[in-house]
Amino acid sequence: MVPGTERENTVDLLNVRSIIIDVMSELPRFSAAERLIVELLIANDEMFGLQMVEMSGGRLKRGTVYVTLGRMAEKGYLESRQEPLPEGAIGLPRRLYRPTGLAIRILAAWRAAEAHYVGGVGPQEA
Repeated sequence: MVPGTERENTVDLLNVRSIIIDVMSELPRFSAAERLIVELLIANDEMFGLQMVEMSGGRLKRGTVYVTLGRMAEKGYLESRQEPLPEGAIGLPRRLYRPTGLAIRILAAWRAAEAHYVGGVGPQEA
């Protein structure tokens, strides 16, 4: 580009497009089940898996909820702790889950985006 000319100030749109696509591919997303789990946990603080299944109105299934919870913990969306087993009790202690700050921020960002676009406020025209 020649200094002091109009060409110096032009943007390489192909380069910008590749940067935007790269950034967009790394934005965190929730599946429908993951979003529901985060919403339930925000509303109810700590819960164990079967509580979430019961409160989901059939949207979460007993056979898949713990797989989803494990995947979410690996992604950094959930923290968990084992509930202390009462003295004399038999069986495995329950694991209680709660959302991380990351999950709460991701949900807030998606809600804000939905409110912006679904609420009738679209992108501004040039």
